[in-house]
Amino acid sequence: MPDSLYEAQAELFQVLGHPVRIRVLEVLQGGPIPVRELLAALELEIELAELSQHLTVLLGCGVVAVNRRGATAVYEAVGGDVAELLAVARRVSAVRLSGVW
Repeated sequence: MPDSLYEAQAELFQVLGHPVRIRVLEVLQGGPIPVRELLAALELEIELAELSQHLTVLLGCGVVAVNRRGATAVYEAVGGDVAELLAVARRVSAVRLSGVW
């Protein structure tokens, strides 16, 4: 594999390396959602400005898309591969946390 592919993979893992961004991607698996509804659905104590920063990172990596409906930004996950990756990470983490690892 060329180094650039490894670098792209490392960048993706860095983007996914924050709990808020993982939670955002999990919520977005339910379909497109306006940003204020996304903030509420996260059930985290963060402000809209912090969420916006995380969404900017996810947008830059190409795993999230945004559509504007008037003044409302509606976000959605792009493709199913990231959802599959998150599901595998959840299973691996659950086993690790159970102490069976």
